[in-house]
Amino acid sequence: MTKSLSRPRRIGVLTSGGDAPGMNAAVRAVVRKAVYEGLLVTGVMRGYAGLIDGDMRPLDERSVGDLIHRGGTFLQTARSERFKTPEGQAQARARLEEAGIEALVTIGGGGTFKGALALQDAGFPVVGVPGSIDNDIPETEYSIGFDTAVDTALDAIERLRDTAWAHSRVFLVEVMGRDTGFIALAAGLAGGAETVLIPEVPFDVGELCESILTSYRKGKRHSVIVVAEGAASAADLGRQVRERTGLDTRVTVLGHVQRGGRPTGFDRTLASQMGAAAVDFILQGKTGQMTAWRSGRVLAVPLEEVVGRRKEIDLSLYELARILAI
Repeated sequence: MTKSLSRPRRIGVLTSGGDAPGMNAAVRAVVRKAVYEGLLVTGVMRGYAGLIDGDMRPLDERSVGDLIHRGGTFLQTARSERFKTPEGQAQARARLEEAGIEALVTIGGGGTFKGALALQDAGFPVVGVPGSIDNDIPETEYSIGFDTAVDTALDAIERLRDTAWAHSRVFLVEVMGRDTGFIALAAGLAGGAETVLIPEVPFDVGELCESILTSYRKGKRHSVIVVAEGAASAADLGRQVRERTGLDTRVTVLGHVQRGGRPTGFDRTLASQMGAAAVDFILQGKTGQMTAWRSGRVLAVPLEEVVGRRKEIDLSLYELARILAI
């Protein structure tokens, strides 16, 4: 829902949940756009945990210099069990009021937006900016950090393919994504993986092994299988593939390396546009909203249409990856 809001004098900004490349670029955009509009800005450290503790600092245009290319989040981030309680949320609102903050920009994923909606429903104006490498946030085509995470995974896949080819090996590469397959599908398709395993599509280990053996019988001497962490444990699956096929099989789990590093140009641009739009939405009274990227534009989408929903994967891309892997 949208709450009416007179022009604020001071706004706050925080990052919450898992870090994502481009979060710094988003904070930078929020701060500099706000300063341009004549607003004061307070940075909240360590997400909602820092908000409850009153861990804040003033930010200006110089505070966010030399940040656009840096991964992680200089505001730091944390998960807060206290904030999930009515008492914690009341304490957070009190801290905001004590600091003179009249509206808040929250940058993060599903948990971050759930907290943002709770503040909004309690009468405190909030705008959310989607930042998550998993790209699992509904109503937006992209979230900040996804493109960089895919690029990181793709670089690893290409390096591993060189070794797989040289040694005639099967490589299983496990990528992040929680319970969704967006990273695996994008990186697998772009990297020409022989197989992509995602939580959204059930698979049979026997059929997977037969597919690998069929490829070898056709003359292929290596195979790269991209496994979304929510689909299976690559370590367990690798043992089964080795036992059933007799092929030299290796496993690489990319893990948190996908969270860090320099954000891509796309993520920096996306974050800059979304951060600036968040300030515009506040000034326009469009709070209780999320900045969403659709068809090359940033639009306002109500947080209540985002929280608690699951983003659907494009299964036509999964079918394309399967067809192109023959």
